[in-house]
Amino acid sequence: MIPRRTFLTAVGGAAAATALPGGWPRARAPSLPGVLAPLPFAMEQGIKTFSLRSREIKLPLLGPEGPQTPLWLYADAPLPVIQARRGEPLRIRFSNGLPTEHSSIHWHGIRVPNAMDGVPYITQKPVIPGGSFVYEFTPPDAGTFFFHPHCNESGQVGQGLAGIFIVEGDAAAPFDGDIILAAKDWRLASDGSFLPFSTIKGASGAGTFGTVRTVNGAAAFARDVPASADLRLRILNLDSTRVIEMGVEGAEAHVIAIDGNAVGPFLLDTWRMGPAMRLDLAVRSPQAGRSFKVIDYGAAELYELAILTADGVPIRTGPFEAAPLAASAIPAPDLAAAETQTYLFSAASNSIAGFVDSLDPNDPLAAVILDSLCTGDETFWSINKLSWPRDGHEKLPPPLARLQAGKSYRFMLQNGTPHPHPIHLHGHTFTVLSSSKRQIPVHQADTVLTAPKERVEIAFVAREGDWMLHCHILEHLGTGMMGYVRVT
Repeated sequence: MIPRRTFLTAVGGAAAATALPGGWPRARAPSLPGVLAPLPFAMEQGIKTFSLRSREIKLPLLGPEGPQTPLWLYADAPLPVIQARRGEPLRIRFSNGLPTEHSSIHWHGIRVPNAMDGVPYITQKPVIPGGSFVYEFTPPDAGTFFFHPHCNESGQVGQGLAGIFIVEGDAAAPFDGDIILAAKDWRLASDGSFLPFSTIKGASGAGTFGTVRTVNGAAAFARDVPASADLRLRILNLDSTRVIEMGVEGAEAHVIAIDGNAVGPFLLDTWRMGPAMRLDLAVRSPQAGRSFKVIDYGAAELYELAILTADGVPIRTGPFEAAPLAASAIPAPDLAAAETQTYLFSAASNSIAGFVDSLDPNDPLAAVILDSLCTGDETFWSINKLSWPRDGHEKLPPPLARLQAGKSYRFMLQNGTPHPHPIHLHGHTFTVLSSSKRQIPVHQADTVLTAPKERVEIAFVAREGDWMLHCHILEHLGTGMMGYVRVT
């Protein structure tokens, strides 16, 4: 089942840059609302080099005539796009221009070396205001990925720090169009200022939802596409909280990749996408003058993520057959020899999360009770009854488990709560094997959505390093539902 909130971005080839490394990256100005801007790059000793700088920039996010919103961005527009090829060495220079907060960049879903994973105190020192860090890695897998900070995630991502990372090299033949659709909500007041990114009710429950929905930073995404064309839609759920039930109306759509990983094409009905999850679709557009839509069926009212209208002379005339993508060389776990471990995602001991779950949402006193709670430590969640310390990464807790590099493992991910939890394992692409509640195809992913009281089984070959394991509802991550496994 697919959350239908999509972000749409037509991205062309990256342009070479002449700006000095470390200067404010100037992404190509988008010509239409919702068209994302590919980042320019420079060549340094034969290495493709990008520059990212976090800083505050005011833009009218509520519309061209609306008030200015103080966004935190990596470039001069929201959601910049890095484009690279599988096996291509990259250098990414990050400078922190935030006034008071340290930061870092995590390359979500990309199997980078542990030292490049972007987690302060775990894999690198935090990048303090005015400081910088150089990330160097070679993407081993093609697909649709993204990047974001791994400190004060609710606040920094909530204010805009996120970007798209496209690694090319998996298509057997070029598509007639390649469209990015990145869904993200914003917590905005009517004057353009930000509302609190986290609330007690949200952090201890299903999360704090945004007030404005966007695709590629635009309130409404509508675009012309070639008629009778084979299109690739890259759909990313970059929201901090929202689970999307995504589907397509008006055109035949086939799933060709999950979290950037190729799958044997299958016809899309709907697909549930938690925060941080991605889905690639192959779609045959209709005849000229007709439209198709990408829709979120999980919202209280159907929400149209994108409206795509076919135009021009038909490109394709034969029957639609979604060609499979080339799979990446990801080590396959030995299921027969794999060691099984169980991870329970639940409310923290003595936290208010269990109490909040017992409140009747229709009881008018519930909101009053929640508003009056004094939580003190603000730790609501745990993994195997262990909660990440509230003071951040500075004082590391012991690892959740110690694993052996090169060995296969089965993780039983058990959701013991009444809320969904998208579980992300850094540094690995795992195989999703089964669910206790639903029929899902066996596929590879880096984030898997666990429904309330659901048990999901995954398997992988462990890679050396300290790798985070956490819920990707960012308030849950920040209030205890995070840990790490140590692989030696």
